[in-house]
Amino acid sequence: MPEDISSIALFSLAFIPLFVAMEPVGVLPIYLSMTQPLSAAEKKKVLLHSLITATVITLAFLLLGKAVFIALGITVHDFQIAGGLVLLCIAISDIVMTARGRPDIKPASGVGIVPIGTPLIAGPAALTTLLMLNDLYGFPATLAALGANLVIIWFFFLSAEAIIKYIGESGARGISKVISLLLAAIAVMMIRKGMFGLKLLAMVERVF
Repeated sequence: MPEDISSIALFSLAFIPLFVAMEPVGVLPIYLSMTQPLSAAEKKKVLLHSLITATVITLAFLLLGKAVFIALGITVHDFQIAGGLVLLCIAISDIVMTARGRPDIKPASGVGIVPIGTPLIAGPAALTTLLMLNDLYGFPATLAALGANLVIIWFFFLSAEAIIKYIGESGARGISKVISLLLAAIAVMMIRKGMFGLKLLAMVERVF
């Protein structure tokens, strides 16, 4: 973690990639289609379940991810490259799709856990990005960025009908494509950093 960067700057550096990875605007049409037939009380339950599920999964991954690395003998640089490739595949898949796929799931209060809580909110892109940010900017900044993004998702979902009515479903998909381009750029950055880290590690090993 850089020592000469302020806490606010670290938070900003962690917040933006995580916002791009979690993509609340792109998930809105799916969330709305799944909850449209539900009553107001059921929608509140879905929202609560989805946020609790996403929070538990992301926090567990953030806290235990490095322990898994040690157990498997994986370096952070290995994960940066692998994670960057996964994010790049996710971004490319979303960019080339003409419309974001919608799971054929019968509306019920249980959809708040699966698929909304995971994998729509706490998906592979978000989890991969969390570990990368934790290594780059530290746990406090990453945790604060995660909390801020979860609050934003809560607000977006709570105001889903008004937001979609204002920007339109096609507008939400268009924003999703732009976000996917940013996600692809972040993925390339992760791969570049991982390869540079492995190169430095190899040079150190040759010296010693």
